[in-house]
Amino acid sequence: MNSISELLTFTLTVFTGFFAIMNPIANVPIFSAMVEGADEATKRKISKRALAVAFVIVVLFVLLGSFIFEIFGITIPAFKITGGILIFFVGFEMLQSKKSSVKHLKEPHFDENIAISPLGIPILSGPGTIVTAMNFASKGNFIHIGLVILVFGLMCLLTYAAFSISDRIVKRVGNNVITVIGKIMGLIIAIIGTNMVIEGVKVAFGL
Repeated sequence: MNSISELLTFTLTVFTGFFAIMNPIANVPIFSAMVEGADEATKRKISKRALAVAFVIVVLFVLLGSFIFEIFGITIPAFKITGGILIFFVGFEMLQSKKSSVKHLKEPHFDENIAISPLGIPILSGPGTIVTAMNFASKGNFIHIGLVILVFGLMCLLTYAAFSISDRIVKRVGNNVITVIGKIMGLIIAIIGTNMVIEGVKVAFGL
């Protein structure tokens, strides 16, 4: 049986991990740039579709992760170590203020299909988000898996709320503050990645 305190700690850890990797505030200027020129109704439509796509993709990986492991012969230690390195790299890039060529298009043109790509994939549900979700759900406990899906759903709602008031956030907070928040989130992501590598090594060598 899982104690209430253990579940609360797990839920808080999952929320922190998803918040750091998805970073709703840092994604606001990206969303604003992509939907520039669209009316409010269209912006809401795009944000809903993008988040729906992200939610479905992550949930599928969470639920079918074990089958994917079996099909490709992936072990839990290998997944944790590789995933940890990947997440650490994402966080390290954020700390270095490196901008992804996928997130920052040279000449962004308005198109409703951006809800699916690149907004839904890979900005909202990229490798880092998927790896984070699968890592949290890797215990195989249905309660933990349910909590991961629930928390990710909550994160999608928070992201939608941030996108809905994106113009006001950019004006009031400012790009400098958003950059600082991004660096803090990058540090948290790097720590999560390091912890995943340590857990993978422990499992691999039975430490």
